[in-house]
Amino acid sequence: MAMWPGASVSGIYYSHPEAQYFVVGRLGRDQIEDYAARKGWSVAEAEKWLSPNLGYDPDD
Repeated sequence: MAMWPGASVSGIYYSHPEAQYFVVGRLGRDQIEDYAARKGWSVAEAEKWLSPNLGYDPDD
């Protein structure tokens, strides 16, 4: 009873009529600085890894 092809993916999806989705907002410079300090990273490294979520241009 294997799926074909072997790399196939299946799943069971549950839903509820009152379910709500949410979006993580863009990260501010202060949040990046705090996160970098807690991780022991430089701000530039945190900006690199979190670049899709930045709410500012790191070059400014």
